[in-house]
Amino acid sequence: MSPLPPLLSRWFAAKGWELQPHQQTMLASADRPSTLLIAPTGGGKTLAGFLPSLCELGENPPAGLHTLYISPLKALTADIRRNLRRPIEGAGLAIRVEDRTSDTAATARKRQRVDPPHILLTTPESLALLLSYEDSSKIFAGLQRVIVDEIHALAESKRGDQLSLLLTRLQSLAPSLRRVGLSATVEDPPALARFLGCNTQILNADPGPDPDISMLETPQAPPWAGAGGRYAIPEILNLIKAHRTTLIFHNTRAQAELFFHALWLSNIDTLPIGIHHGSLSREQRERVEAAMVAGELRAVVCTGSLDLGIDWGDVDLVVQVGAPKNVKRLVQRIGRANHRYNTPSKAFIVPANRFEVIECKAALDAVKAHNLDGEPRGAGPLDVLCQHILIHACAGAFDAVALYEQVITAGPYRHLLWDDFLKALDFVANGGYALRAYDRWQRLKQTNGLWHLRDPRSAALIRQNLGTIVDTEMLKVRFRSRGQALGEIEESFASSLTPGDTFLFAGQIVRYEGLNEMTVEVSRSTATDPKVAVYGGSKFSTSTLLADRILQILQQASWPDLPQHTADWLRLQAEVSRLPNRDTLLLESFPHDGREHLCIYGFAGRNAQQTLGLLVTKQMENQGLNPLGFVATDYATLIWGLSPVTDHAPLFAAKTLREGLENWLQSNALMKRTFRAVALVAGLTERSNQGRRKTGRQATFSSDILYDTLRRYDPEHLLLQVTRDEAMRGLIDFSRIEEMLTRVQGRIELRRLPRVTPLAAPLFLEPGKIPIQGQAREKLADSAAEALMKAAGLE
Repeated sequence: MSPLPPLLSRWFAAKGWELQPHQQTMLASADRPSTLLIAPTGGGKTLAGFLPSLCELGENPPAGLHTLYISPLKALTADIRRNLRRPIEGAGLAIRVEDRTSDTAATARKRQRVDPPHILLTTPESLALLLSYEDSSKIFAGLQRVIVDEIHALAESKRGDQLSLLLTRLQSLAPSLRRVGLSATVEDPPALARFLGCNTQILNADPGPDPDISMLETPQAPPWAGAGGRYAIPEILNLIKAHRTTLIFHNTRAQAELFFHALWLSNIDTLPIGIHHGSLSREQRERVEAAMVAGELRAVVCTGSLDLGIDWGDVDLVVQVGAPKNVKRLVQRIGRANHRYNTPSKAFIVPANRFEVIECKAALDAVKAHNLDGEPRGAGPLDVLCQHILIHACAGAFDAVALYEQVITAGPYRHLLWDDFLKALDFVANGGYALRAYDRWQRLKQTNGLWHLRDPRSAALIRQNLGTIVDTEMLKVRFRSRGQALGEIEESFASSLTPGDTFLFAGQIVRYEGLNEMTVEVSRSTATDPKVAVYGGSKFSTSTLLADRILQILQQASWPDLPQHTADWLRLQAEVSRLPNRDTLLLESFPHDGREHLCIYGFAGRNAQQTLGLLVTKQMENQGLNPLGFVATDYATLIWGLSPVTDHAPLFAAKTLREGLENWLQSNALMKRTFRAVALVAGLTERSNQGRRKTGRQATFSSDILYDTLRRYDPEHLLLQVTRDEAMRGLIDFSRIEEMLTRVQGRIELRRLPRVTPLAAPLFLEPGKIPIQGQAREKLADSAAEALMKAAGLE
C-alpha cells in the first residue's frame, strides 16, 4: 500500500513511477527531529526531502509557512521551484511555493513576510535577513520542517557556521521543527550529522553503480607546466561530437575563459557551446541555463557554479580539465552526467600538465575506492557568532544566558565556552577595550537584564551588511601615459605589488607604477621574469588524502597504469636522485644557470609550500646564503640564490619556523587583508551604508587603521585572535607544515646533485615566482657594476 495520499499516489501511478526505498524511509521517518539523507546524484534525494511536506500539507493546506528549503545557490532554488511544480500541479495540490533570494523583487519579499507561502526556498543570507526582523517570530511560528540541500557544501565554510546558528534560532521560534539534510558526497557522515543537529538519524541510500571514469588518452603528452589543458582540445571536441551534452569543468574562471576561447577557435563544426561561471551576469547565466534545459547546447565550459544539484537536461558526459585537487569535488562533478538513479555517470579527467597525470591517477583510485577527502573545520569562528548576536538584537531584546544555551546546540559551537561568548557579546556591545570610547561602536545596552540595540534605527544598517561572503574587489588596470584600459585584477593581488614590480597581464608584461584612486597604473616593461596576476580561487591546494595517495604511487616499483612518458620521467628521477616518500623529507641541492637551487618536496599543498618558501628563505637570509626568490606548487618549493645549502638542520627546526612565522605575520599585508574580512563579518566595518556600497579602497583604508590601532592598544582583541586563526589555517596553512615535520620526525635527507633533477625541472616553468629583496640583490648589483666598469676599461 502506498504511503502517499491519494492525489499524489495517482499522479505517481500515471507517471509509472515508484518510490525508491530511501524515499519510503524518509516518509516513514517524517516525525524524527533530524535526518541526514545521503543519496547519489540523480537518486531523487531532493524529492525525498520534500515528500513528507507534500503529504502533510495535503489537498487543503492551512495558511502559513510550513517548510523552509535552504540551498547554497540562488540558481538551485529556482531549479527546485520548477521541479516542485510538476508533482504539485500534476497532482492538483493547492500548495504555494516561492523563492526568496537577493534576486527576488522587493515587493514580493515584503508580501512574503505578511503572507508567506507554504514552502519557501531560500539561501543562508536571505534567511539571516528574515530572522533579523521584529516579526520573525510570527513568520516562523508555524514552521514544521527545514530542508538543507547540498549540506556538505555549506558545512565547509562560514556560511555553514552561520546556518547552524540560524537553525538554532528557528528551533527556538518553532520548537516542533524537524530538520532534514541532503547530500550526495559525504566523507564523514557522523560529523555532518552533528553539524545538522543533535540526535540526527543518518539514512544511506543505495549508492548505485560506480561511475564510468577514466583519464583521457591523447596522442600528445601533457606539457611540463601549466593548467589550461588546451593540448587536449582535439580529443575533447571529438567527445562533444559523440555525446548529447557535455559539461567541461575547470577549477578557475580564468582557466575556463581561456579554454572556452581556444575551444571555440577549434570548433570548425560550429557546435553550440556555452560558458557558465560566477563572474558572468545573472542574465547571461540564465540564458545558458535555459538553453541547457531546452537541449540547445552540445557543451558548456564551466566552473564550480555548476557543481551542485541543478538538473541539467540531458547531460551524458562530464570532462574535468585539470586535477580536481579534491576527491569530493570530482565526485560531485561526475554526478552531473546521467542524472538518473542507477545509471552510471560517464566522465573523463584531463591532466593539465605532466605532474597532474600522477595526481589524476591518485584521484581515480580514490573514487574507485569510495575514498573521499575532507579537512576538519574546527570550532565555529567567533566573527560569525558576533554577527549572529547582532541578528538577534535586530529582532528584539534577548537574555545572554538563554542565547548562549541556544548557541551551544549548534554543531560547530557545541564546545563554545561561556567566557568566549561573553567576549563576543562585549565586542558587539561596545567594540572592546580599545574602541569602547567611540560612539560608533556603542551598539547594545542592557536594560532589566535584557540586551537590545542602543539605537533601534541602527538595525537597517546592520541588515545591509549581513552575510559571511566577502566579495573580492576588482581594480581597473590602465597604462599611466595613455590611460588605455587593459582590464581588471583583484585588489588582493594589487596590494601585494610595490612600484617597480612586473606582472603578466592582457598578454604583455607591465610594470606597476602606483595606485591612483581605484585604478592600477602601469607602464610597458621589457622584463623577462614577471609576477603573474592571480585570480580568486585559482590556487586550490591538493587535499592531504590526494597528497598521500600521490606519494604511495611514487613509491611503487613500477607504474604500468601510468602513460609511458610519465613512467619514464619517474624512472629517470629514481636513477638520478630518488623519489619522495611519506616518511622522509627529500631536499635536493644543485647548480643551474649561474644560481644555486634548493628543492623541498613537502607535498603539503600549494599554500603551505608557499609559506615554507617564505620562512626558509628568511632563515637563509639570516645565515648569509643569499636567496633570490622561490616558486611553489602543491608538491614542492624551489628556491634559488647565490650560495648552496650544505646544512639543512637550521632551516627546518619546527621552533625556528614557527618563530619566523610569528615575526612575519606581525607586519604582513596578509594579516590586514584577513582582518578586513573578519571585521566585515563581525560587523566592525561596513560593506555598504544607506544603500551605497563602499569601494574596496575605502573598506581597506578603514580596516587598516583599525587593525593598526588594535595591534597597538588592544593586542588581545577578539578580532585579532580570530584574524590570526583565520590566517594560520587559510592562505598560510601552517598546520600542514607542522603535520609534515611531525610525520618525518627529523628524517630530512639533503642530496647534493650536479644538475637539475627530472622532478625539479618542471618547477622552473611555473609562473608566480616570488623575488626576495635582500643582500643577494645588492651583491648582484655590485657584481654588475664591477663588470660594467671592467668592460669600460675602468678597473
